Amino acid sequence: MFTGIITDIGEIIDIKDNDHRLIKVACSYNSKEIDIGASIACSGVCLTVINKGFEQSQNFFEVEVSKETDDKTTTKFWREGTKINLEKSLKVGDEIGGHFVYGHVDCLGELSEIHEDKNSNIYIVKYPKKFSKFIVEKGSVSLDGISLTVNQVNDNEEPNFSVNIIPHTKEFTTWSDIAINSKINLEVDSIARYVLKSK
Repeated sequence: MFTGIITDIGEIIDIKDNDHRLIKVACSYNSKEIDIGASIACSGVCLTVINKGFEQSQNFFEVEVSKETDDKTTTKFWREGTKINLEKSLKVGDEIGGHFVYGHVDCLGELSEIHEDKNSNIYIVKYPKKFSKFIVEKGSVSLDGISLTVNQVNDNEEPNFSVNIIPHTKEFTTWSDIAINSKINLEVDSIARYVLKSK
């Protein structure tokens, strides 16, 4: 489990295409403090560490990506040089600074508009209509692993919602380089899912 507070930006430095793709990620985490079998959220996708180390003056970890994950997330677009948001899994006693994030991507959103505001930028994200019941104003959502608050929701034939990105978040995540039409890993708030399930 994660909180949607990004703690590092990794860079993909190698991809091997086997039955499952093996992806090596350079990071600033101390490789000695990463456990084999640990979970790391990679732009919102929970992946398991299968190898780690230090080479060419940089720490790295390696993960395995299944076809199922590729089919449902942005991992299929990752190439050498791709930057990804990183967050290590929660430990008992850790501060929950965002909201509970599982790293189980529900769907791909698409960035349709960016509006510059005085103290933040407003991002408009389109998403599949069948998930509209989970997206509510002032609710939480995870976008590429970032915990964000939904501002406005437009439930039309092509539903979308807006979020604000403050300068700090933009600087310390991959959203410093995001562009219109970019695909986004979207995970709805698990609380919304369970509340609707209980009705």
